[in-house]
Parts: sequence; structure tokens; C-alpha cells
Amino acid sequence: MVNYDTVLIRFGELSTKGKNRKDFINRLYGNIKYMLRDFEALEYRKAYDRIYIKLNGTDHDAVGEKLKKVFGISSFSFTEKVPSDIDSISAACLRIAKESGYKTFKMITKRHDKSFPMRSDEINRACAGNILRNTDLKVDVHNPELAIRVEVQEKDTYITSEKIPGAGGYPAGINGKVLLLLSGGIDSPVAAYMIAKRGVKIEAVYFHAPPYTSERAKEKVVDLAKKISVYTGKMKLHVINFTDIQMAIYQKCPPDELTIIMRRYMMRIAEHIAKENKCIGLITGESIGQVASQTMQSLLCTNAVCELPVYRPLIAFDKQDIVDIAEKIDTYETSVLPYEDCCTIFVAKHPVTKPILGVIEMHEHNLDDCIEEMLNKAINEREVIDI
Repeated sequence: MVNYDTVLIRFGELSTKGKNRKDFINRLYGNIKYMLRDFEALEYRKAYDRIYIKLNGTDHDAVGEKLKKVFGISSFSFTEKVPSDIDSISAACLRIAKESGYKTFKMITKRHDKSFPMRSDEINRACAGNILRNTDLKVDVHNPELAIRVEVQEKDTYITSEKIPGAGGYPAGINGKVLLLLSGGIDSPVAAYMIAKRGVKIEAVYFHAPPYTSERAKEKVVDLAKKISVYTGKMKLHVINFTDIQMAIYQKCPPDELTIIMRRYMMRIAEHIAKENKCIGLITGESIGQVASQTMQSLLCTNAVCELPVYRPLIAFDKQDIVDIAEKIDTYETSVLPYEDCCTIFVAKHPVTKPILGVIEMHEHNLDDCIEEMLNKAINEREVIDI
């Protein structure tokens, strides 16, 4: 019987990182150990272009489900480790072939240890010959049902018949930190996933408007943050009480400009928190034209209040593209729960879709007598939740 006792992890994009490669691999190594922290029996080893995990009896399916969520992994395989001699290698390949139930196969060998006395193609021929002599399988080099992969190292050789796709991208946290504007909708959790995949660490801010938004709406956002953190690692969620600011805008600014002015004050608060927490950018789930506040003109007005860059990973996505990713990362069902956030409470019947920056700035002066105190209060009295 084949004994899959070791996980072999491949890096993918990390191989292009040149002088920074070591930092990327160390971060990935740490992220993997954190993701698998509940499996105490595991043993880890780093090599130049691989990470190896000895299972020591740990359920490999449970380990695999965790590894699929670690950014920076190109692929991984559950392997049988055997001594680096051709008899042991050939015997293991034969066992895999016999137990597979397939009719066609091919051999794929990588000889990392160049001192091994046989070249890769010679190993392939030796193992394939043994399989052909002792089974009914046939070789199909183009579309095999079974691909047996052999990686020859100096002392040990790792053999598998599967190559499981990883999450790809870069290790979370290697490319700096940003602040996510997290709502209870579908888009912002997906934006968090997309930017985290590029190695970015995330903190988040949520704008709460009690009593117009319920405590359950806040719990929904906390649940979304927990689901995101499976991929991003630990994060802080800053909860802002936005009610007074929102009411002031409602009372003193033109109705058709409520949403865009509200968004501008959200961005001001978010940037303050971002700078305070050493974030180097803001993240939103906006997509061009999806709603009135996401037209090109509206985004121009929103950006105008920010010094930090605003990254929008979903800017050109169709809604169905976003929904598909939300379902993949298990945030969709939570996002569609019917608890409104503050962005949907005071929405004008006919919001402006092509706002003019100068006009918006002029109408914001209606708030000059109160807004500074409200902003300071909202920032200073925010709740911070560790996710």
C-alpha cells in the first residue's frame, strides 16, 4: 500500500524574486506553520525550491484543505518518501500504478540531485518498464489517466500521483499593509481576497450607524472579517460609529449628493486610521459603474480627499465575476444576509451620477460648523476588534 507520509510544497511565482527570494520563502514558511498550527505532530523542512512537511500520522485531507488557502503556494503533493536508489523508487511507482485503477500512465521525473547515477529519462524508462511488465497499464505521454511524479533529492526521493493546485500569488504580508473599507456586501470581502493574494497584509474599517443599522449588521461584518482572515491571517477591524456624521450630511447637504459626500467622509476617516496604523494604501470593493457612487466622476470626487493611494482590485470586474469568487471563498452566503449597512440607509431616489468636484466641495462647507468635532469623536471612540 502507498504511504503518503510527506507533503511537498512548490512555490510558483517566488522563484522570480531574485535577491528578495529568501524573504518571500521565509514569510511563506511562517504562514504555512501558522495555518497548520493546530496539527502538532507535523515536522517542517525548507529547501531551496521546496518546503517539506512530514505528516507523522496527521490526516492528510485536513492538512490539504488548510494548504489550499495559503497564498504563495503554487501547488502541493502528498508523497511517499523512499531512499534515493532505483530499486526503491521503481517499487513505489509500481505500487502506485497497481492501486490506481487506471489504464494509462506516464512518468515525470525531476533529478534535483545531479550526482544520482541515472538521468531523469533513464529513471522514467526504468520505472515505466517495471510497470509495463507487472500490470496491464499502457503508456500515454499526451493524455494519461495517471501521472506518476518522481523528485530525486540527495538522500530521499519523493513520489506522488497527484499535483494539487495552491492559491498562488505571494505570501500574505510580504508586500506591506493596507486598510480595507469593509461593508456587509459582496464586493469588499472579494477585494480583500484579491489584494491579499498579492502578498498584502490587511486591516479593516467598518462604518456602523446605530440605530439605523442593527447589531446583527455589525455581527455580519465581523463574520465576514473572520472568513477573510482564513486567507489573510490575523487582522484588526476598526468599527466607526458613523450615525452623527451621516445625519449631519442628510440634514445639510443636497439629497442627490448624500452618497458621494458620505463616501468622501468615510475615506477621510479611513485614511486617518490607515496612517495611524502604518498602512500605505486604502482598499475598496468598487467597480466602475456598478452603482451611482462608482461612476468615473464619482470615483474622482472620492479620490480627491485622499493622499494615500486607493487600490480597487475589482475595478473592471463584472458582478458575476465577483459573485463567483465570493462563492469560492465562502463569503457570499454571509454577504447576502438581509442586514443593511450604513451605505444603504439614506440613499437618494435619484443620486447624482456625474458629480462635479467643485460643487461637491462647495456643499461640504455646509458642514463646517460641526464636522471636525464629529470626525474626531468617531475616530477616537472607535471600537477595535481583533480577528
